Amino acid sequence: MIPELRRRYNAAYRDATYTGYQAALERLAGCPVGFRLAETPLFLPPVLRDQIVSTGLEIVRMLATSEHQTWSLGALPPEFDAPRCDDHPLFLQVDFALARDPGLDGNPVVPRLIELQGFPSLYAFQLFQGRALAAIVPGGHNLGFLLSGLDPDGYVALLARALLAGHVPESVVLLELDPERQKTLIDFRLTERLWGIRTVDAAAVEVRGRELWYRHEGRPIRIQRIYSRIVPDELRGSSIALPFRFTDDLDVEWAGHPNWYFRWSKYSLPWLRHPAVPEARLLSEVDAPPDDLDRWVLKPLFAFAGAGVRVDVTAADLEAIPAERRGQMMLMRKVDYEPLLQTVDGLRSKAEIRLMLVWPPGDDAPTPVTTLVRLSQGAMMGVDFNRNRTWVGSSTSLWPLDGQGH
Repeated sequence: MIPELRRRYNAAYRDATYTGYQAALERLAGCPVGFRLAETPLFLPPVLRDQIVSTGLEIVRMLATSEHQTWSLGALPPEFDAPRCDDHPLFLQVDFALARDPGLDGNPVVPRLIELQGFPSLYAFQLFQGRALAAIVPGGHNLGFLLSGLDPDGYVALLARALLAGHVPESVVLLELDPERQKTLIDFRLTERLWGIRTVDAAAVEVRGRELWYRHEGRPIRIQRIYSRIVPDELRGSSIALPFRFTDDLDVEWAGHPNWYFRWSKYSLPWLRHPAVPEARLLSEVDAPPDDLDRWVLKPLFAFAGAGVRVDVTAADLEAIPAERRGQMMLMRKVDYEPLLQTVDGLRSKAEIRLMLVWPPGDDAPTPVTTLVRLSQGAMMGVDFNRNRTWVGSSTSLWPLDGQGH
């Protein structure tokens, strides 16, 4: 993406540098990284970085209109419709594929929307990963990874305002299902390191009337605010019985109200009209398969990490989906990811960039804070689709602080 930085990095790359980078992150967190780390950052030209940010903010403004807010209520399953939803998500993720647009002069690399989430991402881990990757790049002290003029202290302060909202850290919990087995455990550990927020297994919460409590070293502590990392699709597919229901009228605040997981999601893609948004249709509104069905992807609306996605969909696949499930599935035009990242073994990796934003209460607009990058050489971006490959997996974007690089 920035040829000189790529040549310099690849020439200096050693496997020992990569293993040292991973080991350093694991020492900081005190646990293994539960997902594959890519061997390289993505060197992102500032012009493309700014296009990703501006496009992401344009899409968010469309989602924040009263028309979409009303329409998005149709996404909510009754069993997850929690009381007192706020006016907008606290955390937003806008995922873009990097593709080429042959219709523009020069056939440039452009962002194309792939996914939306009104749900938290790896906000703690990305700060540490950005620092660690910059440290292994020759001349990395001249590279940045934070947006909106933030430095690391400003980033931590902004997230503290969003997560804690004035509460003492021990009364705020990161709530998850069986957190010790989650692939994102390293983010949970680093969240506690940065903001003092403990991770609590949702099944171990105690209910006292309208209050929720947890125990730390035998001492009961009332939960005032929940940083929920529970993926509803995972809860539905598990045998875990929670001691409370999301629909209960609990005396607790949400650091990221759970309704936004559904309301700002793939469910919104058919509603959006923007040059960066591929055509999408709810399957319940598709009377007959498109003539060019090989150029479409079938996606479940609320599955996580690529689960249930069919890249090579057939008419028989569509016909097999019962009527009651068709409103939970979406057809979306394929985006051809550009294999733009040159690896040291002669192969090329494709990139997907997650623009991560935070929208604390009282702020007029969300603040873009950083990026998360996934590199792939397979048909899809997830780790499960890139087994036995290198230069794939989790990464971040770096760019020159002086604004140079094309």
